[in-house]
Amino acid sequence: MKLKNTLGFAIGSLIAATSFGALAQGQGAVEIEGFAKKEMFDSARDFKNNGNLFGGSIGYFLTDDVELRLAYDEVHNARTEDGTNVKGANTALDALYHFNNPGDMLRPYVSAGFSDQSIDQNGSNSRNRSTFANVGGGAKLYFTDNFYARAGVEAQYNIDQGDTEWAPSVGIGVNFGGGSKPAAAPVPAPAEVCSDSDNDGVCDNVDKCPDTPANVTVDADGCPAVAEVVRVELDVKFDFDKSVVKENSYGDIKNLADFMKQYPATSTTVEGHTDSVGPDAYNQKLSERRANAVKQVLTNQYGVESSRVQSVGYGESRPVADNATEAGRAVNRRVEAQVEAQAK
Repeated sequence: MKLKNTLGFAIGSLIAATSFGALAQGQGAVEIEGFAKKEMFDSARDFKNNGNLFGGSIGYFLTDDVELRLAYDEVHNARTEDGTNVKGANTALDALYHFNNPGDMLRPYVSAGFSDQSIDQNGSNSRNRSTFANVGGGAKLYFTDNFYARAGVEAQYNIDQGDTEWAPSVGIGVNFGGGSKPAAAPVPAPAEVCSDSDNDGVCDNVDKCPDTPANVTVDADGCPAVAEVVRVELDVKFDFDKSVVKENSYGDIKNLADFMKQYPATSTTVEGHTDSVGPDAYNQKLSERRANAVKQVLTNQYGVESSRVQSVGYGESRPVADNATEAGRAVNRRVEAQVEAQAK
């Protein structure tokens, strides 16, 4: 009975040391239970009937789901074949794994551990001791966050004798001292509905243009947005009497092509020019070849649709520098293009 008294003292001490204002489940919780068992004794014991066991347990939750439990119970109402009362006691240490979450109404569990049984099988004052390996399962039904009823069953394998006994049980328990039940997430406040008389998406109290026409894009002040105009210009230079696009011009042409792909509604006209050296008719044809050469790079090499690119030659009629100097003539041997778009 010494162990029973020790267990009772430990339970009482924990209750006294723990504030019931902190009743809760989960990691760090202490659990106390009173229970009743029906011990289905193995036939090898030669007992006349099965025994009723009554006891208590104390457990500690190592995590929200894992509990370590120490239990003690005593045998009642069991008799040998000759009618002698059977007396005995069990002490068990089990680990329980709980399913669901702390605070849920139903928490099924599985258990495993060991127990020590001291029992009088022959009615004498001598006692036989056996060690059992226990496995079991059951469920706890919580009436509140802390008070519960439990039902379960254990299979107890007698390591010393090699037989197995069964023990269904029911219990009532309380747990306290763990983490609080997770607080419910706060319900977000409903979004404030503002008045927007012109339906432009800007509330009337900050709308600086309250009568904006329908389908007009507006800025943060509710006024028609001013579209930003973006532009790319191209200026490709050529050698004297040549219409071959030089290698160092491909990067600029690619920039124009990329811009047109970014703004697919755009189009452009490629304009070819020459200096004043040579006949006018010859220079006209040369300017057209130069314009067409740049168009081919745009469409064939960089994938701009040919329908979006026109080419035209102006010969020597539109100089931008003095044709009387070599430097001026080099500037005039050119192809120009530009593309504009409205940035969104």
